[in-house]
Amino acid sequence: MTILKSVLAELVLEVPQIKPQIYFKSSLTALSHAMEDQVLASSDRPLVIATFQKEHFYRQEAHRYRQIANLTSQVYVLAAPETEFKNSSEYHETVAFNPRDALSREWNLLVLGQKYSSCLICNEYDNSGLVDEISPFNEIDQVRRFEGIWTFDRQVCLQSAILLLDRILKYRPELKEKVQEATKVYGLNLDLRKGKKSPKSKSKSSYNPANFQKVSAIVENNNFNNPFAQRLVTYLQASQYQLIKAYRSITAQEKKQRLINIISSAMRRSLDPNEIIKVAVQELGKALLASRCLIYQCRPTDTIATITHEYLGLSVKSLLNQVWPLKDNYLFQKVIQTQGQVYVEDTSLLPEYLVPERSKVAKSQGINFLENLISQWEISSWLMIPLLYQGRVLGMVELHNCGSFPHNWSEEQIDLVEAIATQLSMALIHAETYTNLEELNQQLEALDRTRSNLIAITGHELRTPLSTIQVCLESLSQEPDMPEELRQVMLETALADADRMRNLVQDFLTLSHLESGKVQWNIEYLPLLECVDLALSSVHAHKFERELPNITNQVSAELPLVLADGEWLVEILSKLLDNACKFTQVEGRVIITATSNSENMLEVTISDTGRGIEPNRLEAVFDRFYQEEGALRRSVGGTGLGLAICRQIISRLGGKIWAESMGKDQGSQFHFTIPIVGHT
Repeated sequence: MTILKSVLAELVLEVPQIKPQIYFKSSLTALSHAMEDQVLASSDRPLVIATFQKEHFYRQEAHRYRQIANLTSQVYVLAAPETEFKNSSEYHETVAFNPRDALSREWNLLVLGQKYSSCLICNEYDNSGLVDEISPFNEIDQVRRFEGIWTFDRQVCLQSAILLLDRILKYRPELKEKVQEATKVYGLNLDLRKGKKSPKSKSKSSYNPANFQKVSAIVENNNFNNPFAQRLVTYLQASQYQLIKAYRSITAQEKKQRLINIISSAMRRSLDPNEIIKVAVQELGKALLASRCLIYQCRPTDTIATITHEYLGLSVKSLLNQVWPLKDNYLFQKVIQTQGQVYVEDTSLLPEYLVPERSKVAKSQGINFLENLISQWEISSWLMIPLLYQGRVLGMVELHNCGSFPHNWSEEQIDLVEAIATQLSMALIHAETYTNLEELNQQLEALDRTRSNLIAITGHELRTPLSTIQVCLESLSQEPDMPEELRQVMLETALADADRMRNLVQDFLTLSHLESGKVQWNIEYLPLLECVDLALSSVHAHKFERELPNITNQVSAELPLVLADGEWLVEILSKLLDNACKFTQVEGRVIITATSNSENMLEVTISDTGRGIEPNRLEAVFDRFYQEEGALRRSVGGTGLGLAICRQIISRLGGKIWAESMGKDQGSQFHFTIPIVGHT
């Protein structure tokens, strides 16, 4: 047998004036125990009927009902069997009902005595909404909710007794005589011949609306009239809502921790920002049931962002791979300005305070731009939270609700997004730090190679001239009768190699000072032509070492003054000219030119018709110790530090330097820029 209609539904049909309320299981447990304790403490011999949804619920209370059965013979316990529960009369009457019966979702307790009465008739409430709200704590038993009544009203208790005894007889008709005895003792009217209540009976035990009117005020006022009971229910109801509030808080924390753990796990798997954002955007969008969730990296000065990661709800237009405006988006600018969240619950009522104080035209244009953006992407509610690290904006989290109706994100949900934003900021910083460490490792590797080159170069550059000097000096010392001409050759050779060593040490020291920032700069207004002439004089002063190619100076005296340190500017020109002469045959040419460009800079070019540079080495020539032929087998002198020194000087003066060449034996051009007077 299966009965699908609940006792509560039948009771409401019989007594339409009663108003069911919501109870949590914790409250029902306390109320049930209070009713049972009243039976145990009383000398009355009441009718007690209790229904349990499952056998194991009854097992938890079995000892109490055995104690009650020692006080009264009219005790009936109904439950859905799981293991051993069955129809029995061993301690009290037990009634096993079908697990598919409506009773499997009910909580009923009736106490009907001669001097007092109370009943608790409840049906399990649809918890689907609560499950979503406080998941994953929906499995906690105390959170289960029931809808029903609890009352001391005797008329309602009598009607409940009739309905419950009717159920008992349907399952155990052999209890007819015992139930008949109960109807006589407690004044009930039940048609035992048909096994159902008599609808036409007018006896005093049947429900009478007139009698109900006497207690209607009490029924409407939570159905009790005992001051102690009133305090108890008030306390229990308050406890219920405190409990659910606590579960909500725990759930919010659990959601937050779960998402943080997911992001942390993504960080452990990979330090790729794209991989981390990909995981975070999906999990955050699902957790908040957003129509659209965007997470993207950006800087405050960016004008646009390309959306590469997105969570999308059903029937929502995708922004994936779209260009998302930032500069003209005043919501974004408001976030950058305040470094805090911006939340527009209803975009149809977009407040003007979000637009910066500008002219009315600018305000109107800003509002129109936002309205077009909102209309195009059907945004009804908009939440933006920045990814911040020590006041630095790294990116943005955006949540969109799309559709006809706005969405209200709660404070707990916004707090959750902010917590995830904080975690994401840390993830991005870690990823950035990792990238910087990778670059630093590459630099360290380059430094290691530099150290190796330094050892090789210094070993070669110092040992070779030292050996020459030693041979020359030993020869002069051991052969006092050496011819004068040979003696002069020996001295000149020793002096030349000593000068070569001095230049090497000087270049090392110069580069070291430039890189350490210890150089004292004397910036002043200078005519470029004067610096070029000084550099040419320096180059010609070393003419005795080798023959120079033809050097042509095409720098005009009409050029504007440059803003530079004269000593260091001459150093640059000298090294570039010396470099050009070294790699150009005597019959070749070196040309110096200078022009002012549109960036308030003077561009100086030193061209030669010499050996040229392979295109793939145009940047490498500025590396420290770079030698086109190799440090130990070159045909021209030098340390490989000259161009590195030039780059350091130009950088400190606010310009840049680069090389151009068509290739081997095609000549080369070295360009550098220097600020002119009036440039800021």
